This record gives sequence, structure tokens and C-alpha cells, in this order.
Amino acid sequence: MTRFEILKENKTEAARNAQLNVKRGTIRTPIFMPVATQASVKALSQDDIKKIGAQCLLSNTYHLYLRPGLETLSAFGGVNNFMNHHGPILTDSGGFQVYSLSRLRKITENGVHFSSHIDGSKHFFTPEKVIDYQQVIDSDIRTCLDVCLANPASHSQARDALKKTLAWAKRAKKRHLETIADIEESKRPLLFGIIQGSVFPDLRKEAALAAAQEDFDGFAIGGLSVGESKEQMFEALNSVMENLPKNKPVYFMGLGTPEDIWKCVEMGVDMFDCVLPTRNARNGQALTSLGKIYIKNAAYKKDETPLDPNCDCETCKNYSRAYLSHIYKSGELLSHRLLSIHNLRFLLRQTEIMKKAIEEGSFKKAMDNFFSAYFSQSK
Repeated sequence: MTRFEILKENKTEAARNAQLNVKRGTIRTPIFMPVATQASVKALSQDDIKKIGAQCLLSNTYHLYLRPGLETLSAFGGVNNFMNHHGPILTDSGGFQVYSLSRLRKITENGVHFSSHIDGSKHFFTPEKVIDYQQVIDSDIRTCLDVCLANPASHSQARDALKKTLAWAKRAKKRHLETIADIEESKRPLLFGIIQGSVFPDLRKEAALAAAQEDFDGFAIGGLSVGESKEQMFEALNSVMENLPKNKPVYFMGLGTPEDIWKCVEMGVDMFDCVLPTRNARNGQALTSLGKIYIKNAAYKKDETPLDPNCDCETCKNYSRAYLSHIYKSGELLSHRLLSIHNLRFLLRQTEIMKKAIEEGSFKKAMDNFFSAYFSQSK
């Protein structure tokens, strides 16, 4: 069974349509994955997720390990049954959360000691344990434990973190192969290696070549879109893309601005996730084909039009900007759901537009059309 197949490529850019076959279905790329960090896409039901056309969700090993806990997830036979989601799920290893949320943490050669951000209890993650935890979660795509860095970081700090990340990746791969040995090939989970190296092109190249050598099922680009400049981000990304094999999926972790997704797809990236669409929705921001709008602004008090006339989501079909402005300013929780539905559907529609353009050989034109409209106005 071919797990990853490139369906269409364009001659003038690296953008491609592909399909990734996993236990719970086929994922057509490029894709955006809504974030269900704690087994829930914030404010959305499973019906909402299905209606917006999400193909795969992103959940998090660190959060699920702490709450509801592995015992509960094991009793339900994994996170899919627990949250009643029938499609594919990718799990982040939790390395970033250990770094960003833990009250105390200590990284050693063997793993990372940390205190829970919930109750202060002490825990120890190793590359092997994180694979075992993801086995209990029963995700379709899994990732290796990595070492995350603050931004900015020095070259020496980034090199030390990368050295540990590469060593941990080998251990994670070994444990992964042990856990899937008795599973039918078509139902085996995939393992993505995480590529670190901060903003340094030489380290990114080293990380990409090492991940390619390990022959992971796919590659996850971590440690970018964390406050560095766009120039630094794309320079680092270019160093990665130039040194990865073309026959494996590439996933940019935590990237969610539509303009950056377009540019990264142009460079050959296949998969994305980010909390941006739901987080910004809770702050009253909507993504539209004509740019970002802030629904609480006075301009929308009597506006009878939908958020985006080009959108086919439930929110745009049924509610005016005026109503959304009213419920947001009134503190009604419905505003979180309706704006989240729209923002997620907007990003998913962008990937659908990309697929069609790649199929037709008109990606560059479609990207130019998006940029021209998206940056024409923001209110």
C-alpha cells in the first residue's frame, strides 16, 4: 500500500496535490488541520467539524497525557472514540508544551523532567515514553519528542538543542517500529520526524538531512513562526525544503496565516495547523477574502451583509455582520462558535482553491489573486 502519493505538480513552483493514506482514511493535501489540543476544537462540535470539511485534526500528547489521562483514553480505546471523531488525527509530541507551559523543566540527555502546569505534579518524558503515550492515544500520525527553544536563541544553543532532538529521533523511531511490528501495514500509524534548528540555515539543513536519513514517514517543521521575522522564517524553510526528499509529506507546525500558507504551499509544504482561526475568532477577528475584519468595529453595527460574500460556511449563509457584531459585543458565546466556524472554513477553502489551481496549472495566478484581494482592505 502506498502511504503517500503525489497526484499533481506544477512546473513553475513546488506546489503539489498529494494524498496521504492513514488508518482512518485518505488525506488530500495541501490541508489545514483544525487544532483539537485537548480533544476539542474550541467552541465546535463534531457536526461543525464535519460541515467545514476538515480532513484531519491536530491534538497534543502533553495535554492528553495530563488530562483526561492515559487510563481514561485507554478505557475508550483511544482519543477518537473519546471525542466521537471518526477521521484522522495527528498528535504533536508535546515538546513545545513542555517548554512553554511547564512550571519547571530540566532537559537531560535521556529526556525532560517537568512539572504539570495544572497541578504542579512531576513527570518525565522520554522519546520512548512519548511514542508509547501516542500508542494509547491511537493517533493516525505521530511525532517524535523534540527540544524546543526560546526565540531568539544563539547558534550554540540551537546546535545543542538540535543534537538532542536528533538523538531522541533515533530512539523514537526505534520504539515506534517496535510498537507497530504486529499491526497490519495499512493500519499502522505514521511517524513524522521533527526538524529543528531555529533560524539558522546550516542547522536546518543538517536537521533535514538527518531526518531524511532516518527515513521517517513524513517531516514536521518545528520551531518556526514563533516570533522570528518573515525573512528569517522563509530562509530557514528554504534550507529545509532543499534538503528533504520529495516523496514524503511535509508539515509546517503552528502556521496559520493565510498568506504564509499560500507561500509555503508554493515551496512544497503539504500540511498546516494553528490555533489562530479559533483564537482570533474569540477576539472578534474574522478572516475574509478581502482581508481581516474586526467585528466589534462600529462600521458593522447595521451591516446586513455576510462576513464574506465568497464564503459557503453556516455563519455566512445565515447571519449578518450586524448580528455577529451585536452578539460579540454582548458577550454571547455563540459569537465564538460562529466566528470560529467561519475562520476555519475560510482556511480550509483556501486549501481547496489551491488544490484546484494546482490541478489546472494556475497556482501562481490563484496566489496573486488571493494576495490582491486579501490585502485590498482590512477594517
